[in-house]
Amino acid sequence: MVEDPKRKLLIVLAVLLLLSSAQAGNRDGLSGHHCTDFQTANFLRGSKLKLQFLLFTSSSPSCGELILADDGIKNSSFNSSLETKIIIHGFRALGTKPSWIEGLVHAILHTSQVNVIAVDWVYGSTGAYPSAVENVTQLALSISQFISKLLALGVSGTSIHIIGVSLGAHVGGLVGHFHGGQLGRITGLDPAGPKYTRASPEERLDSGDALFVEAIHTDADNFGIRIPVGHIDYFVNGGKDQPGCPQFISAGLLEQAGVNMRKLPKEVKVYLMTSPSAPFCVHHSLVEFHLQKKRNIVTSIEISFCSNTTKDTAKITIPKHQETGKRLLAHRVPLCQINNVTLKYLAKNRFWRKDESFIVGKFCAAPLPLDRNRTMSCLPWNLTLPGNTDISYELPIACA
Repeated sequence: MVEDPKRKLLIVLAVLLLLSSAQAGNRDGLSGHHCTDFQTANFLRGSKLKLQFLLFTSSSPSCGELILADDGIKNSSFNSSLETKIIIHGFRALGTKPSWIEGLVHAILHTSQVNVIAVDWVYGSTGAYPSAVENVTQLALSISQFISKLLALGVSGTSIHIIGVSLGAHVGGLVGHFHGGQLGRITGLDPAGPKYTRASPEERLDSGDALFVEAIHTDADNFGIRIPVGHIDYFVNGGKDQPGCPQFISAGLLEQAGVNMRKLPKEVKVYLMTSPSAPFCVHHSLVEFHLQKKRNIVTSIEISFCSNTTKDTAKITIPKHQETGKRLLAHRVPLCQINNVTLKYLAKNRFWRKDESFIVGKFCAAPLPLDRNRTMSCLPWNLTLPGNTDISYELPIACA
């Protein structure tokens, strides 16, 4: 198992959700300390943890400051009055530094004045995957002890945010478990599936490990876990194959403002879609077609949103004996910039049975999320759609 391109998309999504990515600068040593990089391990033989904690700050986002044992935190650039984000990487088959770590560190420090601590356990994560899993408990205990030192300095447990990638997500879950679920937040980026899909909640990331636990799933059909593991689980493009990424095995982050921490549900699944190219973000609209009369077979309608430069398509399926079909349509420009909508009734004409030559119904659409200011807008007349023929209509939705 080597670097998965889906992992790279996951990190890009995390960067986008953090608003923007910062350009890496050459400002090593701005604080006067020696810069330390991740270690490189020999993947041909097993290794002990050889754990390192590297501190990054806004004043030196490109320079990792090695925090040594005992009084190392007190003598470092760590600011106990700021929030702390702890990044934990996952399995490193070849014993190399995670390629995404610098981008994530820069993105966080570009948007927030915080302490960023990257946990380097490359030695313990290399070689065979089962051996890396065996190191998870020891690693989690070491990180837990490190956090206890932070708490002794007056750092608030609720100000600690663990960001774990793949196997690192479950490490973060154990760390949170060791602290009684009282740390502020854990974000799991594509939590690992092998060895963990059937594990108990005490052995993996789950909603009891922090006051707020979220997970972003992008590889659930291969190395990622398929089950929800947090208060909120985001399944990007269904959580499996990602647009713009190879469809084979070649080997995320929101502020908690507005979240009611006291009344969180046990788990929530959230689905969203992306485009196949940068910047990956898309707009989401709910589209509906209401048949004038029910049919005794399934009805399929292809819907395309067309702007001056884009065309985005989805298919609505209306079950037999029902009148309404709904679908989420992802489009690259806002709904108010869509010039027209093209509808095609996909008639099923087989040699033993002819489908109806046309259908009649009403088309409606609305940008998501729906609220008091955003409601469904319908074309004001019934549409007659002939079979397998593109029919275009203007879509008069004003920009807010």
